[in-house]
Amino acid sequence: MLVDSPAEVRAAAAAPPRRVAARSLGLLVSVVILALVALTSIAVGAKELSLTQVWHGLFQDTGTYGDVVVGERLSRTVLGLLAGAALGLAGAVLQAVTRNPLADPGILGINAGASAAVVTAITFFGVTSLSGYVWFAFLGAAAVGVLVWFLGGSRGATPVRLALAGTALSAALYGYLQAVMIMDGAALGKMRFWTVGSLTAATDAVIVQVLPFFVIGTVTALLLARPLNALEMGDDTARALGAGLNRTRALALFSATVLCGAATAACGPIVFVGLMVPHVVRSFTGPDLRWILPYATVLSPVLLLGADVVGRIVARPAELQVGVVTAIIGGPVFILLVRRRRTAQL
Repeated sequence: MLVDSPAEVRAAAAAPPRRVAARSLGLLVSVVILALVALTSIAVGAKELSLTQVWHGLFQDTGTYGDVVVGERLSRTVLGLLAGAALGLAGAVLQAVTRNPLADPGILGINAGASAAVVTAITFFGVTSLSGYVWFAFLGAAAVGVLVWFLGGSRGATPVRLALAGTALSAALYGYLQAVMIMDGAALGKMRFWTVGSLTAATDAVIVQVLPFFVIGTVTALLLARPLNALEMGDDTARALGAGLNRTRALALFSATVLCGAATAACGPIVFVGLMVPHVVRSFTGPDLRWILPYATVLSPVLLLGADVVGRIVARPAELQVGVVTAIIGGPVFILLVRRRRTAQL
């Protein structure tokens, strides 16, 4: 199923100046919204603090308030910004390269690869720290990305082959994961928290470890906007426009794997962000990936941090993990979006 017809993509690429100005203004507004949500994430938590206490914690107090605001909330917010942007950007890239508006990071087995690697690390290598999980999760995601590329046909890869290879690997890896967790009760207990998807374990050390991968994946994905636009017009049209099909698909898969691997390694598998946000963005930007990718990069952290803030408030003094909240919010909203899209097509 194509995301957009070639005619729609060509029309989007030739948008009039007025539309370009409107999209630019919308992107600026989105950045302002993101800044407000980030500030809210720093100011609001399971532990109630006044704005004065938050201010002291940020700039003056190195005691209790500083520990809560800087040591916990600030790191958590930074990781949420990075992970949200990574998931949204990766989802937009995967939807373009598979030409499927329902594609998300899970469709290529990246989440499954990261999860299987973490449970392997816990069970067979005795890894117990989050800093250890990060590297195993990223290596698992990267390994699956490479396997999907080769199983999908390598230089002859097509959207359908890539999706089928990812689905098959996901099924096999989740079967392995469940088998190991059933046989090893300790692994089950340690994995239960990580597989929900959470920002609570954010630390400066984890952010420093995954930051280079976020930067590499983001830059690569944003530079692919024009080639992916050509790819969405169909293989024949893309070749006529001089786009390198295999190179574009390989780089797109690389960027998505790096972004999803880093986000999953640091936070666990978080669903719906990479699926829903690009889908919503496309409804008001059109099919031009030169706009979809920046918008997804900005608005995806809005959803992730907003869900995290909701999770801190609704279960005080405990917390509801962000992976649970995104699933609760994302399911009904995405169904509504799909129904609207279907109605518009009728």
